Amino acid sequence: MSLPWNSRALTGIPKKMSEVNIGKRKEKCENCSKQQCSKKQSNEGPSSLQEKANGEVSESLPVQPVLLSSCLSCEGCLSEEESQRISQQNLQEVKRVLSLNKQCDASKHKVLVVSVCPQSLPFFAVKFCLGIPEATQKLCGFLKSLGVHHVFDTTLAAGFSILESQREFVQRYRRRHHDSHALPMFTSSCPGWIRYAERVLGSLVTPHICSAKSPQQVMGSLVKDFFTRQQKLTPDKVFHVVVAPCFDKKLEAVREEFYNSLLDSRDVDCVLTSGEIFQMMQEKKVNVDELDSVPLDHVFGETDDAGLVRHEGRGSEGLLEHVFKNAAKELFGLEVDEIVYKTLRNRDFQEVSLERDGETLLQFAAVYGFRNIQTLVHRMRKGRVPYQLVEVLSCPGGCLSGRGQVESEGGRVDRALTQQMEEAYSSLPVRLPEMNPEIQRLYQDWLEGQDSPRALQALHTQYSQQQQQPQTLPPDIQW
Repeated sequence: MSLPWNSRALTGIPKKMSEVNIGKRKEKCENCSKQQCSKKQSNEGPSSLQEKANGEVSESLPVQPVLLSSCLSCEGCLSEEESQRISQQNLQEVKRVLSLNKQCDASKHKVLVVSVCPQSLPFFAVKFCLGIPEATQKLCGFLKSLGVHHVFDTTLAAGFSILESQREFVQRYRRRHHDSHALPMFTSSCPGWIRYAERVLGSLVTPHICSAKSPQQVMGSLVKDFFTRQQKLTPDKVFHVVVAPCFDKKLEAVREEFYNSLLDSRDVDCVLTSGEIFQMMQEKKVNVDELDSVPLDHVFGETDDAGLVRHEGRGSEGLLEHVFKNAAKELFGLEVDEIVYKTLRNRDFQEVSLERDGETLLQFAAVYGFRNIQTLVHRMRKGRVPYQLVEVLSCPGGCLSGRGQVESEGGRVDRALTQQMEEAYSSLPVRLPEMNPEIQRLYQDWLEGQDSPRALQALHTQYSQQQQQPQTLPPDIQW
Protein backbone atom coordinates (compact mmCIF):
# COMPACT_ATOMS: atom_id res chain seq x y z
CA MET A 1 0.00 0.00 0.00
CA SER A 2 1.46 3.36 -1.01
CA LEU A 3 1.91 6.05 1.63
CA PRO A 4 0.64 9.65 1.51
CA TRP A 5 3.06 11.92 -0.27
CA ASN A 6 4.17 14.09 2.64
CA SER A 7 4.76 11.08 4.89
CA ARG A 8 7.41 9.61 2.60
CA ALA A 9 11.12 10.13 2.94
CA LEU A 10 12.04 12.67 0.26
CA THR A 11 15.62 11.55 -0.13
CA GLY A 12 17.78 11.94 -3.20
CA ILE A 13 17.02 15.53 -4.24
CA PRO A 14 18.20 18.58 -2.26
CA LYS A 15 15.83 21.55 -1.99
CA LYS A 16 18.43 23.83 -3.56
CA MET A 17 20.83 22.17 -5.94
CA SER A 18 23.26 25.08 -5.71
CA GLU A 19 23.80 24.45 -1.99
CA VAL A 20 25.67 21.25 -2.75
CA ASN A 21 26.86 21.77 -6.30
CA ILE A 22 28.92 24.92 -5.85
CA GLY A 23 30.89 23.30 -3.06
CA LYS A 24 31.29 20.14 -5.10
CA ARG A 25 32.46 22.06 -8.14
CA LYS A 26 34.89 24.06 -6.03
CA GLU A 27 36.47 20.84 -4.78
CA LYS A 28 36.69 19.51 -8.32
CA CYS A 29 38.22 22.74 -9.61
CA GLU A 30 40.85 22.77 -6.86
CA ASN A 31 42.02 19.39 -8.12
CA CYS A 32 41.95 20.43 -11.76
CA SER A 33 45.22 21.29 -13.51
CA LYS A 34 43.61 23.40 -16.23
CA GLN A 35 44.99 26.95 -16.12
CA GLN A 36 42.55 28.58 -18.57
CA CYS A 37 39.13 27.77 -17.21
CA SER A 38 36.33 30.15 -16.28
CA LYS A 39 34.92 27.62 -13.83
CA LYS A 40 37.78 28.19 -11.38
CA GLN A 41 36.27 29.07 -8.01
CA SER A 42 37.56 31.28 -5.23
CA ASN A 43 36.41 30.91 -1.64
CA GLU A 44 33.90 33.69 -2.12
CA GLY A 45 33.54 33.01 -5.84
CA PRO A 46 30.36 33.70 -7.76
CA SER A 47 28.67 31.11 -9.89
CA SER A 48 31.01 30.09 -12.69
CA LEU A 49 28.32 30.83 -15.22
CA GLN A 50 28.70 34.54 -14.43
CA GLU A 51 32.30 34.64 -15.57
CA LYS A 52 33.34 35.57 -19.06
CA ALA A 53 36.18 33.94 -20.98
CA ASN A 54 38.54 36.80 -20.03
CA GLY A 55 37.92 36.18 -16.33
CA GLU A 56 35.78 39.28 -15.74
CA VAL A 57 32.60 38.87 -13.75
CA SER A 58 29.41 39.96 -15.49
CA GLU A 59 27.12 41.98 -13.24
CA SER A 60 24.15 41.53 -15.54
CA LEU A 61 23.58 37.82 -14.91
CA PRO A 62 21.87 36.87 -11.65
CA VAL A 63 22.97 33.76 -9.76
CA GLN A 64 20.75 30.89 -10.89
CA PRO A 65 19.81 28.06 -8.53
CA VAL A 66 20.26 25.29 -11.09
CA LEU A 67 22.40 25.58 -14.19
CA LEU A 68 25.42 23.54 -15.16
CA SER A 69 26.76 23.17 -11.65
CA SER A 70 26.46 19.42 -12.11
CA CYS A 71 27.95 19.45 -15.61
CA LEU A 72 30.62 16.77 -15.69
CA SER A 73 32.65 18.31 -18.52
CA CYS A 74 34.83 20.64 -16.44
CA GLU A 75 35.68 23.02 -19.25
CA GLY A 76 35.21 26.77 -19.14
CA CYS A 77 33.46 26.85 -22.46
CA LEU A 78 30.15 28.60 -21.91
CA SER A 79 29.57 31.88 -23.66
CA GLU A 80 27.53 34.59 -21.96
CA GLU A 81 24.74 34.02 -24.49
CA GLU A 82 24.65 30.29 -23.74
CA SER A 83 24.58 31.01 -20.03
CA GLN A 84 21.57 33.24 -20.45
CA ARG A 85 19.73 30.64 -22.52
CA ILE A 86 20.41 27.90 -20.02
CA SER A 87 19.37 30.14 -17.13
CA GLN A 88 15.90 30.29 -18.69
CA GLN A 89 15.48 26.52 -18.46
CA ASN A 90 13.90 26.29 -15.05
CA LEU A 91 10.59 25.79 -13.30
CA GLN A 92 9.87 29.51 -13.40
CA GLU A 93 9.90 29.51 -17.19
CA VAL A 94 7.39 26.67 -17.33
CA LYS A 95 5.24 28.41 -14.74
CA ARG A 96 5.37 31.58 -16.87
CA VAL A 97 4.01 29.69 -19.91
CA LEU A 98 1.29 28.08 -17.80
CA SER A 99 0.34 31.49 -16.43
CA LEU A 100 0.11 33.05 -19.91
CA ASN A 101 -2.14 30.19 -21.00
CA LYS A 102 -4.62 31.14 -18.25
CA GLN A 103 -4.88 34.73 -19.42
CA CYS A 104 -7.42 36.07 -21.90
CA ASP A 105 -4.90 37.05 -24.57
CA ALA A 106 -5.09 33.95 -26.76
CA SER A 107 -2.28 35.26 -28.99
CA LYS A 108 0.17 34.43 -26.20
CA HIS A 109 -1.18 30.95 -25.54
CA LYS A 110 1.04 27.96 -26.32
CA VAL A 111 0.40 24.24 -26.47
CA LEU A 112 2.55 22.80 -23.71
CA VAL A 113 4.10 19.42 -24.53
CA VAL A 114 6.21 17.42 -22.06
CA SER A 115 8.42 14.52 -23.20
CA VAL A 116 9.76 12.27 -20.43
CA CYS A 117 12.98 10.28 -20.89
CA PRO A 118 12.67 6.56 -20.02
CA GLN A 119 15.58 6.89 -17.57
CA SER A 120 13.56 9.40 -15.53
CA LEU A 121 10.59 7.09 -15.07
CA PRO A 122 12.33 4.71 -12.58
CA PHE A 123 13.11 7.74 -10.41
CA PHE A 124 9.44 8.57 -10.04
CA ALA A 125 8.58 4.90 -9.57
CA VAL A 126 10.93 4.67 -6.59
CA LYS A 127 9.80 8.00 -5.15
CA PHE A 128 6.12 7.11 -5.52
CA CYS A 129 6.63 3.52 -4.25
CA LEU A 130 4.92 2.24 -7.39
CA GLY A 131 5.79 0.23 -10.47
CA ILE A 132 6.96 2.20 -13.50
CA PRO A 133 3.65 1.93 -15.43
CA GLU A 134 1.61 3.13 -12.45
CA ALA A 135 4.11 5.87 -11.54
CA THR A 136 4.16 7.09 -15.15
CA GLN A 137 0.38 7.53 -15.16
CA LYS A 138 0.55 9.41 -11.85
CA LEU A 139 3.28 11.67 -13.25
CA CYS A 140 1.18 12.27 -16.36
CA GLY A 141 -1.82 13.08 -14.17
CA PHE A 142 0.23 15.60 -12.18
CA LEU A 143 1.58 17.34 -15.29
CA LYS A 144 -1.86 17.60 -16.85
CA SER A 145 -3.29 18.98 -13.61
CA LEU A 146 -0.86 21.87 -14.05
CA GLY A 147 -2.14 22.65 -17.53
CA VAL A 148 0.16 20.53 -19.71
CA HIS A 149 -1.69 19.50 -22.87
CA HIS A 150 0.29 16.44 -24.03
CA VAL A 151 2.72 14.09 -22.25
CA PHE A 152 4.91 11.68 -24.26
CA ASP A 153 7.77 9.39 -23.40
CA THR A 154 10.83 9.47 -25.64
CA THR A 155 11.21 5.73 -26.26
CA LEU A 156 9.93 6.18 -29.81
CA ALA A 157 12.55 8.86 -30.48
CA ALA A 158 15.25 6.64 -28.97
CA GLY A 159 14.24 3.94 -31.44
CA PHE A 160 15.01 6.30 -34.33
CA SER A 161 18.37 7.19 -32.77
CA ILE A 162 19.27 3.52 -32.41
CA LEU A 163 18.26 2.57 -35.95
CA GLU A 164 20.14 5.50 -37.48
CA SER A 165 23.23 4.66 -35.39
CA GLN A 166 23.06 1.04 -36.55
CA ARG A 167 22.93 2.04 -40.20
CA GLU A 168 25.73 4.57 -39.82
CA PHE A 169 28.02 2.05 -38.14
CA VAL A 170 27.57 -0.48 -40.94
CA GLN A 171 28.34 2.23 -43.50
CA ARG A 172 31.42 3.36 -41.58
CA TYR A 173 32.68 -0.22 -41.21
CA ARG A 174 32.41 -0.85 -44.94
CA ARG A 175 34.49 2.22 -45.79
CA ARG A 176 37.06 1.72 -43.02
CA HIS A 177 39.91 0.86 -45.41
CA HIS A 178 39.75 4.13 -47.37
CA ASP A 179 38.45 6.50 -44.66
CA SER A 180 40.74 7.02 -41.68
CA HIS A 181 37.92 8.74 -39.77
CA ALA A 182 35.39 5.94 -40.24
CA LEU A 183 36.36 3.94 -37.15
CA PRO A 184 36.17 3.92 -34.24
CA MET A 185 32.66 5.38 -34.07
CA PHE A 186 31.74 7.16 -30.85
CA THR A 187 28.14 7.47 -29.72
CA SER A 188 26.59 10.93 -29.58
CA SER A 189 23.73 10.88 -27.06
CA CYS A 190 25.63 12.33 -24.10
CA PRO A 191 25.96 16.15 -24.25
CA GLY A 192 28.67 16.26 -21.55
CA TRP A 193 30.83 13.98 -23.67
CA ILE A 194 30.02 15.88 -26.87
CA ARG A 195 30.97 19.21 -25.31
CA TYR A 196 34.26 17.79 -24.07
CA ALA A 197 35.00 16.26 -27.47
CA GLU A 198 34.28 19.48 -29.37
CA ARG A 199 36.01 21.91 -27.03
CA VAL A 200 38.96 19.86 -25.77
CA LEU A 201 39.67 16.89 -28.05
CA GLY A 202 38.75 18.55 -31.34
CA SER A 203 39.69 16.90 -34.62
CA LEU A 204 41.16 13.88 -32.85
CA VAL A 205 37.64 12.72 -32.03
CA THR A 206 34.90 14.80 -33.68
CA PRO A 207 35.06 13.10 -37.12
CA HIS A 208 34.46 9.79 -35.35
CA ILE A 209 31.27 10.87 -33.55
CA CYS A 210 28.07 9.29 -34.83
CA SER A 211 25.89 11.87 -36.57
CA ALA A 212 22.58 10.45 -35.31
CA LYS A 213 20.80 12.89 -33.04
CA SER A 214 20.24 11.97 -29.42
CA PRO A 215 16.77 10.73 -28.41
CA GLN A 216 16.06 14.12 -26.84
CA GLN A 217 16.71 16.01 -30.07
CA VAL A 218 14.96 13.43 -32.26
CA MET A 219 11.98 13.95 -29.99
CA GLY A 220 12.39 17.68 -30.54
CA SER A 221 12.18 17.18 -34.30
CA LEU A 222 9.23 14.85 -33.91
CA VAL A 223 7.27 17.30 -31.75
CA LYS A 224 8.12 20.52 -33.57
CA ASP A 225 7.74 19.06 -37.07
CA PHE A 226 5.47 16.02 -37.33
CA PHE A 227 3.27 16.60 -34.26
CA THR A 228 2.75 20.30 -34.94
CA ARG A 229 1.59 19.53 -38.48
CA GLN A 230 -0.74 16.88 -37.10
CA GLN A 231 -2.21 19.50 -34.76
CA LYS A 232 -2.24 22.20 -37.48
CA LEU A 233 0.10 24.40 -35.45
CA THR A 234 3.31 26.27 -36.19
CA PRO A 235 6.38 25.24 -34.12
CA ASP A 236 6.49 28.59 -32.31
CA LYS A 237 3.03 27.90 -30.88
CA VAL A 238 4.28 24.80 -29.05
CA PHE A 239 6.37 24.96 -25.87
CA HIS A 240 8.27 21.68 -25.63
CA VAL A 241 9.66 20.55 -22.28
CA VAL A 242 11.87 17.48 -21.82
CA VAL A 243 12.19 15.77 -18.43
CA ALA A 244 15.66 14.21 -18.24
CA PRO A 245 17.93 12.66 -15.59
CA CYS A 246 20.88 14.90 -16.48
CA PHE A 247 21.67 18.63 -16.19
CA ASP A 248 23.82 18.53 -19.34
CA LYS A 249 20.69 18.00 -21.43
CA LYS A 250 19.96 21.69 -20.85
CA LEU A 251 23.18 22.50 -22.67
CA GLU A 252 22.24 20.24 -25.57
CA ALA A 253 18.88 21.95 -26.01
CA VAL A 254 20.46 25.37 -26.65
CA ARG A 255 22.80 24.26 -29.44
CA GLU A 256 22.48 26.49 -32.50
CA GLU A 257 21.65 23.69 -34.92
CA PHE A 258 18.49 22.93 -32.97
CA TYR A 259 17.11 26.46 -33.37
CA ASN A 260 14.80 27.69 -36.16
CA SER A 261 15.65 31.39 -36.56
CA LEU A 262 12.77 32.06 -38.97
CA LEU A 263 10.17 30.89 -36.45
CA ASP A 264 12.19 31.80 -33.35
CA SER A 265 11.61 28.25 -32.11
CA ARG A 266 13.81 25.59 -30.55
CA ASP A 267 13.23 21.85 -30.97
CA VAL A 268 13.36 21.64 -27.17
CA ASP A 269 12.41 24.86 -25.40
CA CYS A 270 13.20 23.77 -21.87
CA VAL A 271 14.84 20.82 -20.11
CA LEU A 272 13.89 20.05 -16.52
CA THR A 273 15.59 17.33 -14.53
CA SER A 274 13.61 14.66 -12.73
CA GLY A 275 14.66 16.35 -9.50
CA GLU A 276 13.22 19.68 -10.58
CA ILE A 277 9.83 18.08 -11.31
CA PHE A 278 10.02 16.36 -7.95
CA GLN A 279 10.82 19.73 -6.35
CA MET A 280 7.67 21.19 -7.91
CA MET A 281 5.63 18.35 -6.46
CA GLN A 282 7.17 19.01 -3.04
CA GLU A 283 6.31 22.71 -3.27
CA LYS A 284 2.70 21.86 -4.06
CA LYS A 285 2.56 19.22 -1.28
CA VAL A 286 1.21 16.68 -3.74
CA ASN A 287 -0.35 13.50 -2.42
CA VAL A 288 0.37 10.81 -5.01
CA ASP A 289 -2.61 8.72 -3.93
CA GLU A 290 -4.94 11.57 -4.82
CA LEU A 291 -3.50 12.11 -8.30
CA ASP A 292 -5.46 10.89 -11.29
CA SER A 293 -3.86 8.06 -13.26
CA VAL A 294 -3.68 9.33 -16.83
CA PRO A 295 -2.17 7.36 -19.75
CA LEU A 296 0.56 8.88 -21.88
CA ASP A 297 -0.28 10.52 -25.18
CA HIS A 298 0.96 9.52 -28.61
CA VAL A 299 2.44 11.65 -31.38
CA PHE A 300 -0.25 10.35 -33.74
CA GLY A 301 -2.83 12.02 -31.52
CA GLU A 302 -3.96 8.78 -29.93
CA THR A 303 -3.81 7.62 -26.33
CA ASP A 304 -0.78 5.43 -25.78
CA ASP A 305 -2.02 2.52 -23.66
CA ALA A 306 0.12 -0.15 -25.32
CA GLY A 307 2.39 -0.39 -22.28
CA LEU A 308 5.87 0.94 -21.56
CA VAL A 309 8.91 -0.81 -22.98
CA ARG A 310 12.66 -0.25 -22.86
CA HIS A 311 15.61 -0.88 -25.12
CA GLU A 312 18.47 -3.22 -24.34
CA GLY A 313 21.32 -2.06 -22.15
CA ARG A 314 21.89 -1.26 -18.50
CA GLY A 315 20.18 2.00 -17.64
CA SER A 316 20.85 3.83 -20.91
CA GLU A 317 19.49 3.51 -24.43
CA GLY A 318 21.50 0.35 -25.13
CA LEU A 319 23.13 1.71 -28.28
CA LEU A 320 26.13 -0.57 -27.93
CA GLU A 321 24.07 -3.75 -27.68
CA HIS A 322 21.73 -2.81 -30.52
CA VAL A 323 24.55 -1.78 -32.86
CA PHE A 324 26.60 -4.85 -31.94
CA LYS A 325 23.82 -7.33 -32.71
CA ASN A 326 22.84 -5.55 -35.90
CA ALA A 327 26.45 -5.36 -37.14
CA ALA A 328 27.03 -9.05 -36.39
CA LYS A 329 24.03 -9.92 -38.55
CA GLU A 330 24.51 -7.36 -41.35
CA LEU A 331 28.28 -7.70 -41.74
CA PHE A 332 28.95 -11.34 -40.83
CA GLY A 333 25.59 -13.13 -40.96
CA LEU A 334 25.81 -14.05 -37.28
CA GLU A 335 22.90 -13.99 -34.84
CA VAL A 336 23.86 -12.83 -31.34
CA ASP A 337 21.29 -13.67 -28.69
CA GLU A 338 23.15 -12.55 -25.59
CA ILE A 339 26.04 -10.16 -25.11
CA VAL A 340 28.72 -11.02 -22.56
CA TYR A 341 30.64 -8.06 -21.17
CA LYS A 342 34.25 -8.27 -20.05
CA THR A 343 35.05 -5.83 -17.25
CA LEU A 344 38.41 -4.09 -17.68
CA ARG A 345 39.32 -1.24 -15.30
CA ASN A 346 35.98 -1.21 -13.51
CA ARG A 347 32.25 -1.72 -14.05
CA ASP A 348 32.18 1.45 -16.15
CA PHE A 349 34.86 0.30 -18.58
CA GLN A 350 33.73 -2.88 -20.29
CA GLU A 351 34.18 -4.47 -23.68
CA VAL A 352 32.39 -7.05 -25.78
CA SER A 353 33.79 -9.07 -28.68
CA LEU A 354 32.44 -11.05 -31.60
CA GLU A 355 34.63 -14.00 -32.52
CA ARG A 356 34.50 -16.69 -35.20
CA ASP A 357 37.01 -19.51 -35.59
CA GLY A 358 39.44 -17.80 -33.24
CA GLU A 359 39.28 -14.51 -35.15
CA THR A 360 37.99 -11.33 -33.50
CA LEU A 361 35.50 -9.77 -35.91
CA LEU A 362 34.16 -6.95 -33.74
CA GLN A 363 35.30 -5.37 -30.51
CA PHE A 364 33.15 -2.70 -28.81
CA ALA A 365 33.57 -0.89 -25.51
CA ALA A 366 31.28 0.88 -23.03
CA VAL A 367 33.14 3.75 -21.33
CA TYR A 368 31.27 5.67 -18.64
CA GLY A 369 32.59 8.53 -16.47
CA PHE A 370 35.35 11.01 -17.27
CA ARG A 371 38.09 9.07 -15.52
CA ASN A 372 37.53 6.22 -17.94
CA ILE A 373 37.05 8.62 -20.86
CA GLN A 374 40.44 10.12 -20.06
CA THR A 375 42.02 6.67 -20.20
CA LEU A 376 40.33 6.01 -23.55
CA VAL A 377 41.60 9.31 -24.99
CA HIS A 378 45.17 8.64 -23.88
CA ARG A 379 45.03 5.26 -25.61
CA MET A 380 43.61 6.85 -28.74
CA ARG A 381 46.42 9.39 -28.90
CA LYS A 382 48.88 6.50 -28.80
CA GLY A 383 46.99 4.56 -31.47
CA ARG A 384 46.04 1.79 -29.04
CA VAL A 385 42.26 1.73 -29.40
CA PRO A 386 41.22 -1.66 -30.79
CA TYR A 387 37.49 -0.85 -30.78
CA GLN A 388 35.25 -0.24 -33.77
CA LEU A 389 32.58 1.41 -31.57
CA VAL A 390 32.67 3.02 -28.15
CA GLU A 391 29.53 3.94 -26.22
CA VAL A 392 30.61 7.00 -24.23
CA LEU A 393 28.62 8.49 -21.34
CA SER A 394 29.90 11.11 -18.92
CA CYS A 395 27.89 9.80 -15.94
CA PRO A 396 29.42 6.79 -14.14
CA GLY A 397 26.79 4.08 -14.24
CA GLY A 398 25.07 5.51 -17.31
CA CYS A 399 22.00 7.70 -17.77
CA LEU A 400 20.08 6.32 -14.80
CA SER A 401 22.84 7.81 -12.64
CA GLY A 402 22.35 11.32 -14.02
CA ARG A 403 23.08 13.96 -11.38
CA GLY A 404 19.68 15.51 -11.96
CA GLN A 405 18.05 12.63 -10.08
CA VAL A 406 20.53 10.66 -7.97
CA GLU A 407 22.38 13.41 -6.13
CA SER A 408 21.77 13.42 -2.38
CA GLU A 409 21.85 16.30 0.11
CA GLY A 410 25.61 15.98 0.52
CA GLY A 411 26.32 16.18 -3.20
CA ARG A 412 27.08 12.47 -3.47
CA VAL A 413 25.38 9.84 -5.58
CA ASP A 414 22.58 8.10 -3.69
CA ARG A 415 23.64 4.53 -4.44
CA ALA A 416 20.62 2.94 -2.77
CA LEU A 417 18.32 5.01 -4.97
CA THR A 418 20.37 4.13 -8.04
CA GLN A 419 20.13 0.41 -7.30
CA GLN A 420 16.37 0.65 -6.83
CA MET A 421 16.04 2.50 -10.13
CA GLU A 422 18.14 -0.11 -11.95
CA GLU A 423 15.90 -2.87 -10.63
CA ALA A 424 12.76 -0.97 -11.64
CA TYR A 425 14.12 -0.19 -15.12
CA SER A 426 15.13 -3.81 -15.78
CA SER A 427 11.55 -4.90 -15.02
CA LEU A 428 10.28 -3.28 -18.22
CA PRO A 429 9.98 -5.56 -21.26
CA VAL A 430 12.50 -5.08 -24.09
CA ARG A 431 11.27 -4.16 -27.54
CA LEU A 432 13.58 -3.90 -30.53
CA PRO A 433 13.06 -0.68 -32.51
CA GLU A 434 13.10 -2.76 -35.71
CA MET A 435 9.92 -4.43 -34.45
CA ASN A 436 8.08 -1.17 -33.80
CA PRO A 437 5.52 -0.58 -36.58
CA GLU A 438 5.04 3.04 -35.45
CA ILE A 439 8.65 3.84 -36.33
CA GLN A 440 8.22 2.33 -39.80
CA ARG A 441 5.00 4.30 -40.21
CA LEU A 442 6.77 7.53 -39.27
CA TYR A 443 9.63 6.82 -41.67
CA GLN A 444 7.03 6.85 -44.44
CA ASP A 445 4.44 9.38 -43.25
CA TRP A 446 6.84 11.87 -41.71
CA LEU A 447 10.27 11.40 -43.27
CA GLU A 448 9.42 10.16 -46.79
CA GLY A 449 11.73 7.16 -46.46
CA GLN A 450 14.89 6.20 -44.57
CA ASP A 451 17.40 7.81 -46.93
CA SER A 452 15.44 10.95 -47.79
CA PRO A 453 16.80 14.49 -47.29
CA ARG A 454 14.00 14.99 -44.77
CA ALA A 455 15.23 12.02 -42.70
CA LEU A 456 18.79 13.35 -42.81
CA GLN A 457 17.66 16.75 -41.57
CA ALA A 458 15.36 15.46 -38.83
CA LEU A 459 17.52 12.63 -37.47
CA HIS A 460 21.13 13.72 -37.96
CA THR A 461 23.49 16.55 -37.06
CA GLN A 462 27.24 17.21 -37.24
CA TYR A 463 29.92 17.77 -34.63
CA SER A 464 33.19 19.63 -35.17
CA GLN A 465 36.04 21.25 -33.31
CA GLN A 466 34.72 24.55 -31.95
CA GLN A 467 37.87 26.26 -30.76
CA GLN A 468 41.60 25.69 -30.82
CA GLN A 469 42.81 23.59 -27.90
CA PRO A 470 46.18 22.23 -26.86
CA GLN A 471 47.08 19.03 -28.65
CA THR A 472 47.95 17.18 -25.47
CA LEU A 473 46.25 16.90 -22.11
CA PRO A 474 48.26 17.50 -18.94
CA PRO A 475 49.27 14.12 -17.47
CA ASP A 476 47.99 15.06 -14.00
CA ILE A 477 44.55 16.27 -15.05
CA GLN A 478 41.87 15.20 -12.57
CA TRP A 479 38.20 14.50 -13.26
